[in-house]
Amino acid sequence: MLRALTWLFRGAGSVLIGVATFGYSAASGRDLIIEAIAFAVGAVVVAYWLVTDLRPEHRQPRVLAGALIVMAAASGFASTGMHGGPLIGFAFMATIGAGAGSSLLAGCVTTAIALVGVEVGALVTGASVTSALGFPLLLIVAFVSGLNRAAYRRQAEQAAAMVAQLEQLRAEQRQVAILDERTRIAREIHDVLAHSLGALGIQLQAARALLAEHGDTGRALSLLDQAQRMAKDGLAETRRAVHALRADTAGLDEQLAALIDTHRIRHHASVSFRVGGQPRPLPPEATVALVRTAQEALVNTAKHAPRQPVDIGLHYSEDGVQMIISNQLPAPGDAHGRPVAFGTVNGGYGLTGMRERLLLIRGTLTAASDGTHWTVTARVPQ
Repeated sequence: MLRALTWLFRGAGSVLIGVATFGYSAASGRDLIIEAIAFAVGAVVVAYWLVTDLRPEHRQPRVLAGALIVMAAASGFASTGMHGGPLIGFAFMATIGAGAGSSLLAGCVTTAIALVGVEVGALVTGASVTSALGFPLLLIVAFVSGLNRAAYRRQAEQAAAMVAQLEQLRAEQRQVAILDERTRIAREIHDVLAHSLGALGIQLQAARALLAEHGDTGRALSLLDQAQRMAKDGLAETRRAVHALRADTAGLDEQLAALIDTHRIRHHASVSFRVGGQPRPLPPEATVALVRTAQEALVNTAKHAPRQPVDIGLHYSEDGVQMIISNQLPAPGDAHGRPVAFGTVNGGYGLTGMRERLLLIRGTLTAASDGTHWTVTARVPQ
């Protein structure tokens, strides 16, 4: 739209310049050769200017700059003649276009030559002081207007570039968010499956031991029934895990209490649970991280120290939340009448996974043995 208005102004201006310049000459019979030459130069340059705007691939900036200089010089010189005043319009167009161009030097040169042309023409023709001073002032105003137009155009281009960069940044942020969400879902499913399959492996190993070592078919079938229910529960928990990532979850205390009750029933182990400090809601990421850590720690307890007492302590403080899980280690060669090797299976997810999950929320995890107890300590900052 702006380009169309610009060319409407140039085209209509050229027509008006011609009518104003030669209309009086036709009526009075005067011969205006210099004005005719200046008008012809201006008309040709304006036409060339239009062609280069319509076909930018053929534009030669130096040729266009030179053409504007010639137009400014010719029309500036001829404008001080007795009937050439309207030709100053071509010089006006040239200085505006040169000021709005990409080269400040070319704009200054074009304006300077237009000013020189006006003054030389004024000296040759003996033009009035009004023309000798007024026309140069008009050309200077035109040049400043062109500079302002160029500044506005650069600002518009910069704004458009910033908008494009912003859109690109938003697209990249959306992509990062999608990848982060996929990672969180994958990690959550991995943790749920690690817990479920770990507990399932313990039940199956117990059933195998009962059949192979004791021939107790009844108890083995009971364990297999429990394993089947655990597999079903694990699949249901996996489905719920994805929805839980975006839904409000129960409090940390409630989830740990439910987890402990399930562990007591499945593994016939004594688990104590205590809460210290002032309980408060935690971000979903922190709650899930601590619950999964406790879940994995309990599974490892059932694997490596079956039926040994477990103590879970949860303490709220001003700078965060700390969870300590401690269990007794079985005596060498004695695990309630079962070989120690019976409680040792592959670690699965293990401490590395728990530590990585906590690191994502700036938490920490330590695990160590003092010879009689194995203690896992998880901390989540406020």
